[in-house]
Amino acid sequence: MSDTNFENYLDSHYIHRSNWLRAAVLGANDGILSISSIAIGVAAASDTREAIVLATLAGLVAGALSMAAGEYVSVSSQTDVEKSDIEREKQELEEMPELELQILAQIYEKRGLKKETALQVAKELTAFDALGAHVRDELGINEISQANPLQAAFASGAAFIFGGVLPFLVTLFSPIKHMEYSLYGLAILFLAVLGAIAAKAGGSGILKAVFRITFWGTIAMGLTALVGHLFGVNIS
Repeated sequence: MSDTNFENYLDSHYIHRSNWLRAAVLGANDGILSISSIAIGVAAASDTREAIVLATLAGLVAGALSMAAGEYVSVSSQTDVEKSDIEREKQELEEMPELELQILAQIYEKRGLKKETALQVAKELTAFDALGAHVRDELGINEISQANPLQAAFASGAAFIFGGVLPFLVTLFSPIKHMEYSLYGLAILFLAVLGAIAAKAGGSGILKAVFRITFWGTIAMGLTALVGHLFGVNIS
């Protein structure tokens, strides 16, 4: 197998998509669910389209910014932890290389290699790239799992807007009477499509993903509508 074919084979695995897929699905799901829930809650307490549209638009803008900022801060914190551990590993390799070699050998031995083979592998990898071996096998950090704050923030924010625009359009064009039912039905449809797309991109079962996302979506929107009916003051 040539190097190019080998790289293509590795790229075909779904795990390489996990970082951006997680952020994108989370953002789109949150966009659909949050904006639909806001619109349903306000629609249950209001007889005017303006109030519903204004609340939905405000939620869309605030939610997208919050989603992006939250994802950036969260992933940046993860990146800081990773960098701190890598710096600590560098120091340990300089101060106690023999101990670090034994730690690496023990890791490979626990994975199934014979003691002599594990030590030989540890020596060869240490000679080739000691820090890389420890970062990957001792700390569990690799190119797939390594955090990217900007990528995650952009994916979450953009996906939230994409998901949130769908129920927002419903508030613009759906008949005002019983709008909450239109919002619920179309939101469930949007969530089902999102679940199917995410499952397909991630290589998992489509029916299971669709059921999971629509089930929890129904609960969230149902509770929001109940709050709107029970505590909402009629806005006119």
